[in-house]
Amino acid sequence: QVLLVESGGGLVQAGDSLRLSCAASGLTLFSTYAMGWFRQAPGNERSFVAAINRITGAIYNVDSVKGRFTISRDNANNMVFLQMNNLNTEDTAVYYCAAGRGPFKAVRTPVGTDDFASWGQGTQVTVSS
Repeated sequence: QVLLVESGGGLVQAGDSLRLSCAASGLTLFSTYAMGWFRQAPGNERSFVAAINRITGAIYNVDSVKGRFTISRDNANNMVFLQMNNLNTEDTAVYYCAAGRGPFKAVRTPVGTDDFASWGQGTQVTVSS
């Protein structure tokens, strides 16, 4: 059974940074899975933030991230991270970690929720002005 557990969310001020972590278990050959981060603000649909493939590397939602966020992974420890810098109030949302649909199944743009099969419970990020 796949389990994804996010951590690192919280309440910060505009301009601050946060680093989200996702601990994955139950994924055989974790390093070969595409991993992603999505976010969902109240009243909005869940939207893509960033993803990382084993071979082709990172993909970002450029419009919302604008070079402020960086996704990375630690395959030795089955972890995925999202470094978020220069946060603003529009970044307020629940952030979800997601795992792809199988080993060696890379995701490509446009990236959507259908590209991922497993989801964490989410971690709240609130940015105050």
